[in-house]
Amino acid sequence: MNLRGASQAALFAILAVFISTQLINLKPPLLTYLSTNQGFTTFSSPIISTLIPYNINSHGHHHHSHDQPHNNTDSICDNFPPDFPPPDTNTTSIICVDKNGCCNFTTVQAAVDAAGVFNLKRTIIWINTGIYFEKVMVPKTKPNITFQGQGFESTAISWNDTAYSSNGTFYSGSLQVFASNFVAKNISFMNVAPIPAPGDIGAQAVAIRIAGDQSAFWGCGFFGAQDTLHDDRGRHYFRECYIQGSIDFIFGNGRSLYENCKLISIAKPVPVGSKNINGAVTAHGKTFKDENTGFVFVNCFIGGTGRIWLGRAWRPYSRVIFAYTTMTDIISPDGWNDFNDATRDQTVFYGEYNCSGTGANMTMRVPYAQRLNDTVASPFLNTSFIDGDQWLQPFA
Repeated sequence: MNLRGASQAALFAILAVFISTQLINLKPPLLTYLSTNQGFTTFSSPIISTLIPYNINSHGHHHHSHDQPHNNTDSICDNFPPDFPPPDTNTTSIICVDKNGCCNFTTVQAAVDAAGVFNLKRTIIWINTGIYFEKVMVPKTKPNITFQGQGFESTAISWNDTAYSSNGTFYSGSLQVFASNFVAKNISFMNVAPIPAPGDIGAQAVAIRIAGDQSAFWGCGFFGAQDTLHDDRGRHYFRECYIQGSIDFIFGNGRSLYENCKLISIAKPVPVGSKNINGAVTAHGKTFKDENTGFVFVNCFIGGTGRIWLGRAWRPYSRVIFAYTTMTDIISPDGWNDFNDATRDQTVFYGEYNCSGTGANMTMRVPYAQRLNDTVASPFLNTSFIDGDQWLQPFA
């Protein structure tokens, strides 16, 4: 099987795991879209028997192009609102993306390219139902962009780069965002490269790299295995998101608050009685003591498969806090790992506050894990941690 075929097998395996968790009710549109629009052949995977689309190419163009296949498109677009997208206002512009060519563009990247340079108005890129197989980049020159999907179960951007294929983990993201004030709502980001085993070289595969400041994600999905979500740098807010991976699946040096999110491990199940650890939720990369960065998780849920750590000390001053979070028994009793560097035990900040579930038992935690009291926990429990009063807008 070629790389694209294998990648599609991985995509369906990811979706199968997503469905099997039964934590969120998967709505029909995504699977309906896949089965009716992609063209399938059957394939038996070691993960799951499923269907694989045979073509992931997508070529963007403007809806009014004269070479549009009108005979097919007219019927598909009959029910598309004729007055959409609406005219620009003083504060917003709306650009429409639809794979069938029913509005402005057929690819997300083409819509990003069309947005104004250093635009002070918000550009809302409305993305219709479907999986958009493309690698997307929002450059630093395109601030104030919103990706508006139709539900993270039905709209996704997906690609299959790895650290090997892209000359580095940092460059493997299906979506890479360098602009400030980026917002995403109700959309998923996927990396469908083959799922690696622990220790595989060059197999890291990022779904999204977020390197711009003041970014917010509402009701989004992040699907991958090792290094799914590269929370690289800047202040970020995630609310009611679904984040899936196996090894260090939230990593970087951002200052970020995750509220009401589901963190789902797809690491291989560990036999009863085995002490093997085969995954980690976080790998925070705070390098210097004076950096004001860290990951905070409030009212979240950790579940799935494998036996995993809450975090690994990717850098010496790694900082991660879990508060009011439910942890299942996939969390290893020791909780945390110093990346095999005992000197980091004195410098990391790993805190837990009022968490629940079998995995939240701190009796056997590593010595450097902290059970936070009310005073110490207080600065981390709301959007003040990310200066949200200065930039975070309510969901609308």
